[in-house]
Amino acid sequence: MNKYLDDKGSRDAMPVLKQHVQPINSDPEAPAQLADESTGEFEEVAAVRQGLHQRHIQMIALAGTIGTGLFLSSGRAIAHAGPLGAFLGYLVMGCVAGTVTLAVGEMGTLVPLNGGIVRYAEYFVDPALAFANGYNVVYSYLVSIPAELVAAAVLVQFWSDLSSAIWITIFGLVMLCTALVFVRVYGELEFFFSIMKILLIIGVNIMALVITCGGGPDHQSIGFQYWRNPGPLVQYLGIGGALGRFLGVWTSLNSALYAYSGIETITVAAAETKSPRQAIPLAAKRIFFRILIFYVISIFMVGLVVPSNDSSLSNSTGTASESPFVIAATLAGIKVVPSIINAVIITSAWSSGNSNILGGSRVLVGLAMNGQAPKFFTRLNRFKVPWVAIMLYGLFMCLGYMSLSATASTVFDWLQDLVSITTLTNWLSILVTYLRFYYGCEKQGISRNSLPWATPLQPYISWASLIMLVLLLITGGYSTFIKGHWDNETFVSSYINIPLFLILYFGYKFIHKTKIVPLEDIPIQPFIDIANRNPEPQPKPKKGLRKLNILWN
Repeated sequence: MNKYLDDKGSRDAMPVLKQHVQPINSDPEAPAQLADESTGEFEEVAAVRQGLHQRHIQMIALAGTIGTGLFLSSGRAIAHAGPLGAFLGYLVMGCVAGTVTLAVGEMGTLVPLNGGIVRYAEYFVDPALAFANGYNVVYSYLVSIPAELVAAAVLVQFWSDLSSAIWITIFGLVMLCTALVFVRVYGELEFFFSIMKILLIIGVNIMALVITCGGGPDHQSIGFQYWRNPGPLVQYLGIGGALGRFLGVWTSLNSALYAYSGIETITVAAAETKSPRQAIPLAAKRIFFRILIFYVISIFMVGLVVPSNDSSLSNSTGTASESPFVIAATLAGIKVVPSIINAVIITSAWSSGNSNILGGSRVLVGLAMNGQAPKFFTRLNRFKVPWVAIMLYGLFMCLGYMSLSATASTVFDWLQDLVSITTLTNWLSILVTYLRFYYGCEKQGISRNSLPWATPLQPYISWASLIMLVLLLITGGYSTFIKGHWDNETFVSSYINIPLFLILYFGYKFIHKTKIVPLEDIPIQPFIDIANRNPEPQPKPKKGLRKLNILWN
């Protein structure tokens, strides 16, 4: 019988992903119902095309989400906290981001289905959590995609006076066309852009080192001069003493959170990844290497070549001129760097939007597979990608045109500010889901050695990261409570997501009468059985010059 029958039974209809896993309230001890009985594999995996290979997943994990957060916004962290404060903020949040990625990677290796955390929360915690966080993430993508289009359009104005509307349209159409064809096309584009970003980061860090050592046009050796004057830490908001310096470091954590956002998306298209139980762990294992090399060292090098009291760090031009690397080059008298950095940041902004449309559409598909969104979002086109879900995000790209009007731009800025808190909420949901999964294994007597891949130092690193994120959630808008610093936009964007998330969660529970899945009933062993029945071929050993490749296998 054709597995792609539509609701009316028509064999000529567009392919539709078929629900492959039993409802959470049915018997969790029936592994055969979790997959296609003839193959023992997930039916969803058979329906889509596995166009993402290990090198795609590993390079996307390595540099896919590096964008304007690092290249442009990192300067604000130095302005708010000083070079040492920004370094500490990126280091601490890097540990949290790495922990979140390891947690989602372990679950994604066991359950390689599209949708990421939306699917894991459905089985390991509560369908209501999958619903609430699913729409939390969907909203984030609906707004962040047009925001990246606007960023790319503004960056082009570094050279061109043409209206931003033209560039928003061009970038949006190209992004949409890319998303609607083979997922392999997306993988190859992200692979290429990731290499460009890696080369840029290596280049600007070498430039910073050369400037520090006196190799710039002015031949002035800087060393740790800016750590001595104006100093390693900043008195944030003009508050004196240790408290002001601590608040600067604490504020840099939020800046780092924005820069790390999207780092957890390595499993969101797991069903479309070839050999996901090998590709996902390989990508996740290198996450701390990536964070150290591309984020922590970069923010350290920037702190050496740009003083924290430089007024350019606080400018929100949206172009390369606000990049701390460009500021450093300008201070040293290097003229060609701004255009090079601007060009790569344009590709980074477009690449980030491209990643968001893939991630957002797969999360929406995950909700539809769980019965929490209309089933038509699971429809596939001839290239085996969910075209209806993608087109929804294509429609919301039009929000980018709001930036052309002064009044609408204010509204759009508010929507963008709400996005940053959704990352925090999503990471919290991932860690809560993982801890439920971890203790479910413990309750059922399932050895972690029987999992396809188990991460080290658990559950301790997950608990530590969870506590840190809860504190950040509670104190996100702390500056508004300091006398003379009240700001409506900051308060609303920092806290409005909390009641909205709770309304979605408890509203779904009330309507559908869902319950938190008992630890002993979490369907872990059935997923392990599916993995054991479907071993993946081992990768070919590296030979010759390929042994020198440390970026992907």
